[in-house]
Amino acid sequence: MTDEMILVVRRSLFDELGAFQGLNLNIAHYLPTLLDRNHNFFTPRPAAETNPAFKQIIPYVLLVHEGRVLHYVRGKKAGEARLAAKGSIGIGGHMNNGESADLFQAENTAYKTDALSNSWDEAAYLEGVRREVNEEINVQTRFTNRIAGLLNDDSNAVGQVHLGVIHVFHLETDAVTKREQMITQLDFLTRDELVARRENLESWSQICVDNLDRLLEKP
Repeated sequence: MTDEMILVVRRSLFDELGAFQGLNLNIAHYLPTLLDRNHNFFTPRPAAETNPAFKQIIPYVLLVHEGRVLHYVRGKKAGEARLAAKGSIGIGGHMNNGESADLFQAENTAYKTDALSNSWDEAAYLEGVRREVNEEINVQTRFTNRIAGLLNDDSNAVGQVHLGVIHVFHLETDAVTKREQMITQLDFLTRDELVARRENLESWSQICVDNLDRLLEKP
């Protein structure tokens, strides 16, 4: 069985752009370079998970309805074992170029063409985000998708090899159900309820909760 191939950039590129700790809202400075086909590429996941020379590009999607944010607890079968049993407000995962595009409309040939390429532009990345969300949950309502910021946390082993792209989905209704077993206790919570659970959240979610007002602010 071949290794899963995931989207990464070199840590040195992140350093050149300006490495940061925590949240950064300057999307225009980072994202065009990170999603330039000349700067990202796919590499086997096992090596990338333990090699801080790479930063894995991970969409981190906050689903929001009337000010409440979708929260869940990662079950024991979580793909990232180091985050199992942690609370989270971020849906998403690794950008994989080897999985089927069948979850999308049959006429979506652009994504199928790009799926096996060795790098992605913004359009291919956004289709990848849709795939990851659709694999984990079922969103049965209309929504808008806004990229709100970037996440980096070099304070732990998981964060050192990942770089998050925060998306905010503003939902028309709260019609959301889970698809994956690893998602448990799915519920929309208020800001105060999330603050009360902060210590049980994974680090990226803690950063988002600490900055929730700025992230949820509509342009």
